[in-house]
Amino acid sequence: MTDQPIHQVHLQSAQQQQQQLLSEIQELNNQVSNKRELVLKVQGVIEYLQQIETATQMDAAEPVEEPVEETKKTK
Repeated sequence: MTDQPIHQVHLQSAQQQQQQLLSEIQELNNQVSNKRELVLKVQGVIEYLQQIETATQMDAAEPVEEPVEETKKTK
């Protein structure tokens, strides 16, 4: 009899399924890592643009003072 016992077939099938699942988990972990990196980059851009916006608003809110020329008084 050359056929493998049924439990051997099931064992091999389960091991293959496990390997497939582990591969899928690794792929998903890589995707999560890449997305996390992208989120951090976008967050940095948002913070930078918010700083620029705040600085621009502060510059616009400050009154522009023109230099005052002093006149000489003659006695």
